[in-house]
Amino acid sequence: MSKKTTLPADLETTIENASALGHDFARAELLRLALTHSSWANEHGAGQAHNERLEFLGYAVLELCVSQKLFSAIPGAREGELTRLRSELVSTESLARRAREQGLDKRLLLGRGEERQGGRARDTVLSDVFEAVLGAIFADGGFAAAQRAVERVFADLWPRWEGEAPRRKDCKTRLQEVCQRRFGALPTYALLENSGPEHAPLFRVSVTLPDGRALFAEGGGRRRAEHEAARNALELLSREPEGDA
Repeated sequence: MSKKTTLPADLETTIENASALGHDFARAELLRLALTHSSWANEHGAGQAHNERLEFLGYAVLELCVSQKLFSAIPGAREGELTRLRSELVSTESLARRAREQGLDKRLLLGRGEERQGGRARDTVLSDVFEAVLGAIFADGGFAAAQRAVERVFADLWPRWEGEAPRRKDCKTRLQEVCQRRFGALPTYALLENSGPEHAPLFRVSVTLPDGRALFAEGGGRRRAEHEAARNALELLSREPEGDA
């Protein structure tokens, strides 16, 4: 028989109010697990009692929830348009912003080393905990509960898209257009590193501009990481007059 782990006081305090993303948990232990980073589990001898498995589940649930909403809200959109919209919504930056808005950054349990390295402010850490909490909501209340949470958290974005697809292009497409206009050539992407466990890999990529400058980003999938790298490149180029390129 496995030994039951006694929960430290700080962990119990973290889940005193067993709700997140507008969902009230019937099983508080699921929220507790979703808010526990692997670094905290390692330091406290909690073994596998951390949020990586829920993150794996939550990523799939998030994509399905967002896809269903976009499919219903924009009946005239083509597959490519829906894919670009979903990519914008589930980007690392977008999810980290939502995690902060929902106060998940303050409730997340981190190990001391991760805390010292600024993990609580890191977009990759916060996007992961957002996905983990959504996975916990799905495990606690099913797809309908997860869908309600997603629609609530992204509520300020849905109204813009009701009935028709927005005109905005995804970051990779926009970067291609900017580079073609400024340099007469396209940016190139490279996978630098693929780390982390099999169920929750972390991809590090670079995007190299035609003038030789390189920018970097990380993400839970190669496509997501490339999207973030393109966003970083666009921000850099936006600060420069086109004549300076």
